[in-house]
Amino acid sequence: MTEPPQPPNQPPAPSGYGHLPGPPQPGYGYPQQGENPYAQQPPTAAQQPPTAAQQPPTAAQQPAYYPPPPPGPPGTPQPSSGMTPKKKRTVVIAVSVAAAVLVAGTVAYAGFFTEGKDPKPPVAQESASPDAKPSASPSVDTGDGSGNGAGDGDLNSARKQGEDKVLWLRTTKIDGPGVGADASGQWVVGDTVAKTVWKNLTGYGAADGKEKWTISFPGDICAVTDQMTADGKTVVMFRNGEGDTADCNQMRMVDLKTGKEGWTKEVPKEGLFDLFAGPSLSLTGDTVAVNRVTRASVFKVSTGDKLFATPAEGCMTGSYLGGNGKMIGVATCQDADRTVEVKDADPATGKSTWSFKLPKGFTVSSVYSVDPLVLDIGNEAKKERSIVVIGPDGKQRATVTGEGSFASGCRSSFSRSLQGCAAGLVDSNTLYLPTATEAGTGNEIVAFDLASGKAKWRTPAGDKRTLTLVKAANGQLIAYRKAEYEKGGEVLSIPAAGGEPTALLRHPSGPAAPVESSFYSPKTEYADGRFFLSVTHLLARGKDEKFLMVFGK
Repeated sequence: MTEPPQPPNQPPAPSGYGHLPGPPQPGYGYPQQGENPYAQQPPTAAQQPPTAAQQPPTAAQQPAYYPPPPPGPPGTPQPSSGMTPKKKRTVVIAVSVAAAVLVAGTVAYAGFFTEGKDPKPPVAQESASPDAKPSASPSVDTGDGSGNGAGDGDLNSARKQGEDKVLWLRTTKIDGPGVGADASGQWVVGDTVAKTVWKNLTGYGAADGKEKWTISFPGDICAVTDQMTADGKTVVMFRNGEGDTADCNQMRMVDLKTGKEGWTKEVPKEGLFDLFAGPSLSLTGDTVAVNRVTRASVFKVSTGDKLFATPAEGCMTGSYLGGNGKMIGVATCQDADRTVEVKDADPATGKSTWSFKLPKGFTVSSVYSVDPLVLDIGNEAKKERSIVVIGPDGKQRATVTGEGSFASGCRSSFSRSLQGCAAGLVDSNTLYLPTATEAGTGNEIVAFDLASGKAKWRTPAGDKRTLTLVKAANGQLIAYRKAEYEKGGEVLSIPAAGGEPTALLRHPSGPAAPVESSFYSPKTEYADGRFFLSVTHLLARGKDEKFLMVFGK
């Protein structure tokens, strides 16, 4: 086993400052070509896929960086580029802290393209104008098999014994901009699920899908965060005008429980070169950070008052990231190497007590957790990748090792969110990572002990299926076994100690399965016995598109 990378604030190892394992040989340790998300559509469906410029890569196609396995004893044969996919591979994943901008992106396109006898969702009412809020479906499937839930057929028809129900499905029709419309926000708060679609944020009854409230914004919603306060409030950003030249610099506080709007204000520029290209949000406690290319500003959620911003001197903090009441800053220094530095930050003042500098050429691609601090870092030029864990004193704690290729993961190429692009989840002292999918094979979820860095257990998806992570809390991991064209998905619970997964929901086959399987790179949530599945991008070409599907008992 190779030694973990030396923390940059320690004396360099003989092999060189901040040494990390080098790049793997071609064909070894890299994700393979993933399945085409549109391949699951019915062969008779008249599909209209995005243009080449819009076509997103699959999760397995993300530019992830995988170090090679540790060298064996002298004379041990090393794997070559001709190694077959079935042979075992080892990836070294360092555990530490850091953050910069390495965005590997996918855009979730989810048009609903079916014709003829293929199952269709409830038909949505057409909006009065492009600026009007998207209309809801005229009827909501009650899951009773009466045939009123899916246009020409009930989504719950042909359910098999032991399968649960589609509670309801929402569709919309938008004639929007050529690049489509963003729909990345989804929150479940009590008996309400809130969803962003283009310029609107709408709350629906979690049980029946009936619209409860809608907030319309004067410009496109351009940045959201999955995080919210303990009492269900969050901050949403929107553009200050129409067209691609409008800045994403307006923010508004929203109460997701009631649909009431709070304060609205413009994010001030922090210097001449402050650019609002693709800002991202991060929220913890009563603090929200607005992060952009080289600057960041932090405000109180309750009042909108500014707390602090990127310091005028020293390394330039482009991101403040929060979680569990803690906050870190990720900065780029103005030295010749453009060194990336990670530091702690007081959520009220921004003051720091420690800093951790990454090795030369490394940036932060994802932050799996702020407390404990677990970072995915990579050197794009050398095709190297490590996952590092940092202790509360700012020093590296462990190095994670495990067999397999692990997807880097990112929901949207238009987002610089270091938290929104994380493929893994952390709960207490465990890191959960899904392996990358390969054509014709299933993937698995691997649990790592953050204290030792070793894998604790592995759970395979089985039957050439794919498992994705939903959430991890209170010693339980919730995972989604993705649907296929003729098979519904499943919601599984796996204890932190490992063991046989428990099926919380088994989604129906029949006409519901092809609808569920056509959600590409969706937002997911499981709460109060219900599973929520929604798109993150709409084609917005004036045709009916699904955007929110809910399952339950």
